[in-house]
Amino acid sequence: MRKPHIDYGAVFRALPGMVALLTPELVYVDVNDDFLRLTGRTREQLLGHYIFDVFPENPNDSAAAGMRETRASMLRAVATGERDTMAVLRYDIEEPQRPGHWHEHFWSPVNAPVLGTDGKVKLLVHRVEEVTELIRARGGPGGDSRARVLEAELYTRARELQEVNERLRKAHAREREVALALQEALLPAPGPLGHHQAAVRYRPAVGSLNVCGDWYDLVDLPDDCLAVAVGDVVGHGLAAACVMGQLRSALSAATRVADGPARALEALGLYARSVDGAESTTAATAFVDWGDRTLTYSSAGHLPPALLRPDGTVTFLDRATDPPLGASLEHTIRPEAVTPFDEGATLVLYTDGLIERRTEDIDTGLARLADALTRHRRAAPEDLADALLAELLPPTGNADDTALVVIRL
Repeated sequence: MRKPHIDYGAVFRALPGMVALLTPELVYVDVNDDFLRLTGRTREQLLGHYIFDVFPENPNDSAAAGMRETRASMLRAVATGERDTMAVLRYDIEEPQRPGHWHEHFWSPVNAPVLGTDGKVKLLVHRVEEVTELIRARGGPGGDSRARVLEAELYTRARELQEVNERLRKAHAREREVALALQEALLPAPGPLGHHQAAVRYRPAVGSLNVCGDWYDLVDLPDDCLAVAVGDVVGHGLAAACVMGQLRSALSAATRVADGPARALEALGLYARSVDGAESTTAATAFVDWGDRTLTYSSAGHLPPALLRPDGTVTFLDRATDPPLGASLEHTIRPEAVTPFDEGATLVLYTDGLIERRTEDIDTGLARLADALTRHRRAAPEDLADALLAELLPPTGNADDTALVVIRL
């Protein structure tokens, strides 16, 4: 059967209810017929114009907040790439034929982003249901005054909820800023590694508080050796940043005196028992011996480091994996393994934000990482780190924070 041609423009214009399309700068691109009819505007009065030039706030209402709240919701949808549903709000409309005459209106708006193939917001769908008659509590003969009182109470509670949500968003934003500042201070760039090249990256999660639990560290060791580690604290925000800082410092200290990565993780595990919020933290560490050209590594429940060989083959270092920190009440001896490397190979350590997706098996993410490493095997560490983040993180931003270390061996 032949697929019928669908005129989506005609479908959009015929949609029931008020629907408008705007640019990310909040300029009208298109509106449907109900939007024109219910606002009393023509298409020429809307298209190409900034929304709040067409619909300014009622200057006679000193408590009016509809424009501010609508703008904030729209910009939030553009910034996060996520739908933003507003509480019912009052937004009066000026009569087109009688400037200065305003009519009271109540609306229930939803703002939804339209993403392009690159994952960026290209358009904003602004759908509005007018609920003016529902909200007005007039009572009187023939009317259900009790129902209208309940409707008015519902509107009041919705406004209160909107205000509470706004305060929570501001509080979360402040905590995120503090946590990221602390995270940045605790994750400095690595010092000189002689003639060896290294790159480190940290990318916070986008549009959430799921940040500041991941870390990386590089430690110079005697006899031309280097220790590299990554870790991931369960939790997020300022609390996770504080726990991360304690564990990173403890592992850095243990690495300098321990006889190998497994012993360093054993010491970290003992210390983690005394730190609230450190339970189930994962970490992986590897000791690089440039003279012997060997990697000695151990993992506490963490994703396996990747060894990219000069010929483009990728080996995941998974022969020394044990449970996360604090997973066992008893002190256990952690395993470690040794693998040789050729000059020009690349070692990559990372946290789960780089490869894990909620709808995928972990092997799919590992295969995607291996493919990217093979294709970019000739890139220098700085370029390789940028390429991995660009290709492996979702275009709309990662849902979990990500730490990444790339070392040319």
